[in-house]
Amino acid sequence: MSSGSGATGTLRAVLWDMDGTLVDTEPYWIEREHEIVAEHGNGGWTHEHGLALVGRDLRDSAAYLREHGELDLGIDEIVHLLLDGVIDRVRQRVPWRPGARELLADVVAAGIPCALVTMSWTRFTDAIVPLLPDGSFTVVVAGDDVTNGKPHPEPYLTAAERLGVDPTDCVAIEDSFTGVRSADAAGCCTLAVPHVVPIPDGHGHHRLHSLEGVTAAQLSGLLSSCRRTRSGA
Repeated sequence: MSSGSGATGTLRAVLWDMDGTLVDTEPYWIEREHEIVAEHGNGGWTHEHGLALVGRDLRDSAAYLREHGELDLGIDEIVHLLLDGVIDRVRQRVPWRPGARELLADVVAAGIPCALVTMSWTRFTDAIVPLLPDGSFTVVVAGDDVTNGKPHPEPYLTAAERLGVDPTDCVAIEDSFTGVRSADAAGCCTLAVPHVVPIPDGHGHHRLHSLEGVTAAQLSGLLSSCRRTRSGA
């Protein structure tokens, strides 16, 4: 990824996924899914089932969990059971992703606003955001703020609208194919940092193995690269 030195003025905002991108909480979700099925279900639950839910809207995940785990529970009841368990784990330890907080701080120091765009609900973002420096996120869009969750573009379109920027002037950072599809569909320049699940090539996104050492200037250079690609230059 090019340095993009001196080009940070062209980047209007950075839009961050949370689970798997900012915090390494996907294992927490999968552990909690196993617990819920064991406590309330009649079906089986595998690690592959858990991976299938990475990045998805929580109500969609709850519907999948109810079907495959054979749960006699309502969708929102399952969502809150999931949230209860994951929030309890986060209160014991927050597993930050390598380089994420450092990059977030660099972007904010460069005067570029950030939005958190997550399919976790507000209950969960309220447990994470206060652990970061004040002003880290100008906008938070949670799963219970939107009608259509990822991979629909609504979450990223909503974040850009609330920030007052065009999504094509934003870089979105994602760890799942579901999230990449959402950001791409919204028109963002998307940086994929795969973690728990693979992200297929050939969908117009850029890719890194880690956010360690990445800077705001590099994200601006990435946006310039996206623009050249889109214009056919």
